[in-house]
Amino acid sequence: MFTINPMPPIPPGPLLDKLLQVETATVGHFRHDGFIDPAIRLVLPWARIAGPAVTVRIAGPDSTLLHHAVSSARPGDVLVIDRGGDTRHACWGGVTTNAARLAGIAGIIIDGPATDFGEIVKAGLPVWCRGPSALTTKFLPLDSAMNVSVSVGGVAINPGDLILADESGAIVLPPDQAEAAADRAISLQERERLVLARLAAGEKLADISGASDIIRRAGAA
Repeated sequence: MFTINPMPPIPPGPLLDKLLQVETATVGHFRHDGFIDPAIRLVLPWARIAGPAVTVRIAGPDSTLLHHAVSSARPGDVLVIDRGGDTRHACWGGVTTNAARLAGIAGIIIDGPATDFGEIVKAGLPVWCRGPSALTTKFLPLDSAMNVSVSVGGVAINPGDLILADESGAIVLPPDQAEAAADRAISLQERERLVLARLAAGEKLADISGASDIIRRAGAA
């Protein structure tokens, strides 16, 4: 049985533009939740995406509904794929990559393996997954669902949650928290640029960060 719910709202363009300025590691300086398991890694050497989650939950060896999701997704969407704990079957490969690229899909997050890494790199589509596998899914009409709550990389994700992902990892941001998180991260990144300028001018990192003062006050054995 297939469950197919309506597509989530498209977030405002200015919010996505702001999120695309943000490094995931900067968000890691002040948020504690929403971080997808770092074992789910980017196949490309570098990329950054920000977009609404279109969620798909597919059973073990079946990818029937995933093809429907690729065909239904809009430009800028991020497909987030819950594999139900399956770590053997690759549900994603060269054909799906090219179909997604032509559809304008921003990126793919898979809690499981993929295949055809060479084709993924050649196409330039940002794909995050748990590694390669030669064993692929088939068309077996097993229970699957689209645009439902899923669990990917230890994080609960709802359709329309905002995904920010780059070479350091992927983060899930509730829509009502995304702009505040982006503003704070951009401010921190501006401060980091000032730190780099001070380092280039000859100052020591521990003096700039305050680590020297903390050690002095605590006393060193």
